[in-house]
Amino acid sequence: MDKDLIHRFLKLTKLFSKPHPWHGIEIGDHKPDVVKVFIEIVPGDTMKYELDKDSGYLKVDRPQRYSNICPYPYGFIPQTLCAKKVGNYCSSKTGRDNIIGDDDPLDICVITERNIPHGDLILDAVPVGGFRLIDGEEADDKIIAVMKGDASFGDMKDISEVPQHIVDRLSHYFLTYKERPFSEKKREIEITDIYGRQEAKEVIRRSVDDYNSRFNADKKDLFKMIDSGLK
Repeated sequence: MDKDLIHRFLKLTKLFSKPHPWHGIEIGDHKPDVVKVFIEIVPGDTMKYELDKDSGYLKVDRPQRYSNICPYPYGFIPQTLCAKKVGNYCSSKTGRDNIIGDDDPLDICVITERNIPHGDLILDAVPVGGFRLIDGEEADDKIIAVMKGDASFGDMKDISEVPQHIVDRLSHYFLTYKERPFSEKKREIEITDIYGRQEAKEVIRRSVDDYNSRFNADKKDLFKMIDSGLK
């Protein structure tokens, strides 16, 4: 059966059901220069929300009991995965041979002058850099982007153009937001370096490759099942 017909069939099914934010939303035709972002949390949220991978709905991860809040809308890039290639890239940049990907979609924070009142939405963003964050022995990169068309930040092309106080706030947030109140065990989280646009694009490319390596086989099996069922 023609693959184009299968793709059209799958696209038609989205009219009758909500696409899964991780798997059902396209990253965009202009990746990695412009990417689609699914926003999970926004400034002012008193709960830490994150995607439930099975259902595709947002779930409450935990209450935010500390005073630190997410400075800007935060979420992930659909159809990405931090696995082998992302982990290897982190290892090559840090000189550590024990780093693996955290097995989650690639995180991204979007700088904008506008107030976005809630999560569970998508927007277009332009990556300008990132934080190489390591959580234990896992690569947990945080891509930094500006919202496409933003009046104050939309023309920025690299993280070197982002005001230092914004970079400092983001750095503090990412180093502290995983801390749990009254926990006896302190998490080992560090930001080894802050990188620019070109390196951010490379991390995105590798996360797309990791995603395709993990899930393309499932897609091929689905195509075969649909093909055999429609013959």
